[in-house]
Amino acid sequence: MSDDWYYVHQLAVLAGFRLIVLANRIGCADAFLLELHDELAEGLAAAIAQLRSIMALERQLASETDEEGFTAFRLQGKEECFARFQITLLDDLEFDYATYEYRINNGGWHYALSADCGIEISYPRLVALADDELGTLAPIIRAIRGEASIGISIARVVYD
Repeated sequence: MSDDWYYVHQLAVLAGFRLIVLANRIGCADAFLLELHDELAEGLAAAIAQLRSIMALERQLASETDEEGFTAFRLQGKEECFARFQITLLDDLEFDYATYEYRINNGGWHYALSADCGIEISYPRLVALADDELGTLAPIIRAIRGEASIGISIARVVYD
């Protein structure tokens, strides 16, 4: 990034949001919402760990000579991974359109192709949870998405 303090700022923002999520979890009575709070706190902890790794590589690059460019290469890779970082709280859906298969949450592959009465392809889809289902977690997630620029997916798989 062009700003020298970008990752320090991101670290502070994510650590603050993680504290907010953990504090908000205390007042939660619903088991489903408790699980969402735990998953979000865990995802934020993973993002914080990535930021710490990036900052350690930046310090190493600033303090040591990197004649082969290995540290700079590792730093670039970590930065690219962080730019694509996303927290998935419920279901993850992956498609392989070449083989007409899909899988949910990195499980086994399932065929979407059936040929009972003609050929039919039926893929499931992801449906985002509404704010009323998320309760007090909804404004926190919107704030994280807006301020920290991290993608958060909160959707469940639905079969049509």
